[in-house]
Amino acid sequence: MKIKTIMRTNVPTLTNTDTIEDAIALMESASIRHIPITNGHTAVVGIVSDRDIRDIRPSTLSVTKEATDFLQPVTKIMSTPVLTAHPDDDVQEVARLFFQNRVGCLPVVDNDRLVGLITESDMLYSLTKLLGADQPSSIIEVCVHNRPGQLADVAAVFKKERINIVSAVAYPSKKAEKYMLSFRVQTIDPRRIIAALQLAGYEVYNPLFPALGGSNE
Repeated sequence: MKIKTIMRTNVPTLTNTDTIEDAIALMESASIRHIPITNGHTAVVGIVSDRDIRDIRPSTLSVTKEATDFLQPVTKIMSTPVLTAHPDDDVQEVARLFFQNRVGCLPVVDNDRLVGLITESDMLYSLTKLLGADQPSSIIEVCVHNRPGQLADVAAVFKKERINIVSAVAYPSKKAEKYMLSFRVQTIDPRRIIAALQLAGYEVYNPLFPALGGSNE
């Protein structure tokens, strides 16, 4: 899934000559938490978040000083340099950028031109879509040996039972030399496929039917 399929477009922006007061007004009127700052054209030179605004409003400031601070240009509080994404970047790679850099949003830039914005909530939504968690389904986890071909072998059991796989994720097991394959499948009653997998010799885990599939904890 590409970022361009989930990014927000028509992003509200300010220029580097606008004031902090302008940023506050825009956040309130547009109900947003992040504002890309441009150079007056389309190039992003910084970004201002609601946290940046809060940081300049300590309770110790007098009303007069607070009002004066708000008349300063947004360049005084904007974050630079700006980490950006490209419209054709993959959602999974962008999720890694969010995690590694602890950012709340990423401007999406193409040829130095702002074309969109992606936020943490957008990322969560996209990952929910990728994993199929937005539709009626069940999760089944299968413990396999860490060697090539295991995913195909397990998928063959699903095919035989005519159970559609919505998504599949692999992660290391607590057991040495083993991996967990986590499947989201298009059925709300996974007992038949659990039985088929167990008959094929696999360790199967399903939290809704512990008597059948157990728990991987």
